Amino acid sequence: MLMVGNVIVHTDIITQPFCCDIEKCHGRCCQEGDAGAPVTMNEIADIEQDLDRIWSELSAGAQAMIDKQGVAYPDPEGEMVTTIVAGRDCAFRGCSGCLLASKPVSCHLYPIREKRFGSDLVGINYHRWDICKDAVQRGKELDIPLYVFLREPLIRRFGQEWYSQLEDTVAEMKKQGLI
Repeated sequence: MLMVGNVIVHTDIITQPFCCDIEKCHGRCCQEGDAGAPVTMNEIADIEQDLDRIWSELSAGAQAMIDKQGVAYPDPEGEMVTTIVAGRDCAFRGCSGCLLASKPVSCHLYPIREKRFGSDLVGINYHRWDICKDAVQRGKELDIPLYVFLREPLIRRFGQEWYSQLEDTVAEMKKQGLI
């Protein structure tokens, strides 16, 4: 673990090779799982505003679930997550990917998952899932670590200054032979 600003970063994020290979996995992380993607109240409001635009592109099952429970629901831990269909598929996934104008940051960051430890402390870790094995293989082939592959989402979530601190920390760890 390392600390960058107020974020605890699991070392897997800087050492794990990763580069999505959508042509092989076809976005299975949006199709499989037992809960939706974590969302903030602001993101729920954004999804609700986007609903009229995307309604006709949603599957009948997605429309029915949204009618029943809204665009998000509390998971067993009480965290708000996007609505899913048939207990596994993201309601907002279309044949060409996410239908939303702005993906929730948790989707954009995947396979990094975030956990809050109070108001100022956040932890991020790598969520290992077998369906991402092609992304790990491609990351090895291209020599791309997870934090580099997810540069833009990490900047979106934590800011450019934070990401620059992360890069500096990684460079120092390499210099010291720690990674």
